[in-house]
Amino acid sequence: MLRPRKKHTIYDLQQMKGKRCLTHIHVKSPEEAAAAEEAGVDLMSCSFDSSEAQASFPKIVEAAPNSFISCATPHGLASSDEAIRIAFSAMELGASSVYCSCSLKIIENMANERIPVVGHIGLVPRHVTWTNYRAIGKTSDEARRLYKQMKELEDAGAYAAELEVVPHQLASFLSSKTKMLLMSLGSGTGCDTQFLFSCDILGDYEERIPRHAKAYRDFQSERNRLQKERVDAFREYIDEVNSGAFPANTNLIEMDQVILDEIQKEFE
Repeated sequence: MLRPRKKHTIYDLQQMKGKRCLTHIHVKSPEEAAAAEEAGVDLMSCSFDSSEAQASFPKIVEAAPNSFISCATPHGLASSDEAIRIAFSAMELGASSVYCSCSLKIIENMANERIPVVGHIGLVPRHVTWTNYRAIGKTSDEARRLYKQMKELEDAGAYAAELEVVPHQLASFLSSKTKMLLMSLGSGTGCDTQFLFSCDILGDYEERIPRHAKAYRDFQSERNRLQKERVDAFREYIDEVNSGAFPANTNLIEMDQVILDEIQKEFE
């Protein structure tokens, strides 16, 4: 008999730092969360950055009740009070921690309330106007800046930071110089978690897959196939209605002729 899966705590994750690289998937639906838990992933993350995402989050928790799940807070939080309120709301619904790419001041205030916060350094999609979409940390100046940003997040009280599209040698070095967990998204194998989005793993979009990712399935082709099947099925239905082929006798409900005659006679 299999033993029940233990849901990790922050303490558990901190004890595993440097011992092995944890698997980490960003999921977008209860179905994906259930599949990730059944597959045995160590950590999950998901969005909590819109009313729709917040409404669906309890279903994700229900689908993966034994998994550590981190929620991404909305972009553009106006204040620490707003960030703290949203973070506690997420945790009351079952989040194990929250992701926040806001200022150090907001992250520090969240951490002061004992909220487990994940920061973000390297390529930060919400801030790409300052960097463009490219690897960060290939020059001496950028490497120094990443180290400084990492230490600032650590001092602010973040327990982890997503490290996105950073040279793998630098990522390994940075991971060895912080007590935070560094979560590698396109930053090699030397960090504490290996992070990919479900849509990358499943091949669930039409654009070219990023260099740092790998598609293990081709869901987009399957979606395209199913869409063609939908069109064909609807077209066949329309054609059969127009031709009189549908409904056939097998689709009809019969009535006893004696009863029908009686009703018709009554109302005539």
